[in-house]
Amino acid sequence: MSSAVVVLVLLAGLSESAGRILPMVATRYSASRPIVAVGLLLTGAMVEAAVIALWPRTASAVAELALSAPSSHAELTWTPGLVAPLVLAAVLAFPMLGPLLHLLLIVGVGAGLVAPLSEMTDLGWWAAAGCVAVAGVGLAGAVEVVRNLLVKISASGARELLT
Repeated sequence: MSSAVVVLVLLAGLSESAGRILPMVATRYSASRPIVAVGLLLTGAMVEAAVIALWPRTASAVAELALSAPSSHAELTWTPGLVAPLVLAAVLAFPMLGPLLHLLLIVGVGAGLVAPLSEMTDLGWWAAAGCVAVAGVGLAGAVEVVRNLLVKISASGARELLT
């Protein structure tokens, strides 16, 4: 990835993280704002950036699994034009501004990955779209499972401290 793409992926990760964490902080008055800003926001930004960076590679891996013979083409990667809309995605993720708009933007970015993947793997457009969708949903699901586990672990740890 070029340096411009790396910066855009990191900004998209920060934007996603802010879209998830800031509404949570707004509802919890006991949370220390500097700890949330530094701890949760930056950690979330790195996790989200990693997921975003892995999306095209995971879609390429799913496409390879869908093909009977492995393709000799290069892996799908982000370009600045493909990743730039993700920087704005989490701004739309705020609950009051519309999670549906956020979902539509993510679907649009995913659709932008379909044509290059289709060309690289000689899959049809619909099969490539399926690979991109499976990769996106799989990565999002994995992150959500880890988030839920961490919440449960931290909640049980807090209960043990109180007793």
